[in-house]
Amino acid sequence: MDLTPTPSQTVGPYLHLGCTQTHSVPRIASPEARGEHLRLVCRVTDGQGNAVNDAMIEIWQADADGRYKSGFDASAASDPQCGGFGRMSTDEKGECCFETIKPGRVAAEQGIQAPHLNVSVFARGILKRLATRIYFEGDPANGECPILALVPQERRRSLLAWRDPDRSDRWLFHIRLSGADETVFFDV
Repeated sequence: MDLTPTPSQTVGPYLHLGCTQTHSVPRIASPEARGEHLRLVCRVTDGQGNAVNDAMIEIWQADADGRYKSGFDASAASDPQCGGFGRMSTDEKGECCFETIKPGRVAAEQGIQAPHLNVSVFARGILKRLATRIYFEGDPANGECPILALVPQERRRSLLAWRDPDRSDRWLFHIRLSGADETVFFDV
């Protein structure tokens, strides 16, 4: 009898059952939060372009002033209406939707970063989270971001969300797990 696990068995059912069914967080920022309110639709596909219908997406982000919510530093002021964290599972189309705001520019050791969201992707066959970022297409700060500058010019497009032409308050982001247009993932 061969008991070798297949890639779809590596994570097990807890990922979906334990984390997303009971602990989904679709609203990162409340309607009262400061900043530009938006809906962010993330779509996850595999190397063949098929929807990944059981991935989990986690987002960490700063508020409109570029400050992260911190439980460790009470003096770190942040908008109390921006929780800074979201978690959703993808549906049958490989999509999930978050309600949030466009974050402000974040000051870091490397310099002032462009508005971005930090993203972790979990899915069957992935034993270690995939870390990436979402930047906003057309933001003038993208050209000055020290982290985005680390990514080869021809690959930066994989990190850009674009405004939905049908709804100005909705941004779309495509996470490609592998293949020619694979999303850039960071080694963190």
